[in-house]
Amino acid sequence: MLTSVLIIDDSVAVREQIIRTLESYSLFNRYFEAEDGLEGFKKLLASPVDVILCDLEMPRIDGFKFLTMLKARPDLQNIPVIILTGLNDRERKIKGLELGANDYITKPFDNEEMVARVRVHLKLKKLQDELKRSNELLLELSNTDHLTGLFNRRYMMEALDKEVHRSVRKGSPLSLIVLDIDHFKRVNDEFGHLQGDAVLQMVAMHLQKELRSYDYAARYGGEEFVAILPDSSLKEAVFVANRIRLAIQSTKFSGPPSELCLTASLGVAGFSLEPPLTVDSFIKLADDALYRAKANGRNRVEFHNPESAENPLA
Repeated sequence: MLTSVLIIDDSVAVREQIIRTLESYSLFNRYFEAEDGLEGFKKLLASPVDVILCDLEMPRIDGFKFLTMLKARPDLQNIPVIILTGLNDRERKIKGLELGANDYITKPFDNEEMVARVRVHLKLKKLQDELKRSNELLLELSNTDHLTGLFNRRYMMEALDKEVHRSVRKGSPLSLIVLDIDHFKRVNDEFGHLQGDAVLQMVAMHLQKELRSYDYAARYGGEEFVAILPDSSLKEAVFVANRIRLAIQSTKFSGPPSELCLTASLGVAGFSLEPPLTVDSFIKLADDALYRAKANGRNRVEFHNPESAENPLA
């Protein structure tokens, strides 16, 4: 894994000494230099690093101002900063630590002490990054259906609640699609559960492919899926639902299920602002439309229009 360090100091000699020392211990793969806080901050925005060594006394933007700028950026706050201070700068050391610095080295510094302090903070940074990645992975796993890779029901409900509140607040359109695979039990009974899993994954793929990047696709449970379409009118959602239906209908399988004609029924509902729907009532409208699609022959899209009984495609 590549590691990098940023040295900010207005003295060329000091920067060169730090770089030579760190290179002799092979702590970093890349070295960045800056002569003041402004140049250092610009380089940091272009190439985030693992450790920063920063002088306090510099022209234009000094170390204190640099720490303040760093503190204002949440994406940079986890980078450890070691400040470089004079021997008798007790107050300045304290101020630097209060502004977010992690440690300090007193000038003129001992090379071995500097390396030891840098090594400690580099190790802490690596552990912190690993913990962050682990937490992100856990969060993703907790929000994801393990079979299809779509969002799970819990996350879908949270997302729908958020989008409903946003629609009420901004008056923006919102639509919901509920999809159910037709005769899915026959797939499991005739071809086995492994092939049934493959069918679920195929439907999930079609669902994601036909949606926009900011739409939500989730497995609601069993063979039922849900799509949340923010900023989409009922007419637009019905069009998308039919596109999904046709994509599923055109699916071809190899092997034993090659003769399988896969279809799905879909129910669509548009969110009503007069009066505003609850999340549960919104889902029920789409569910009711889905049941009508099943009752009317399957492999079709039915919809609920809160404002008109007219066909939204007309």
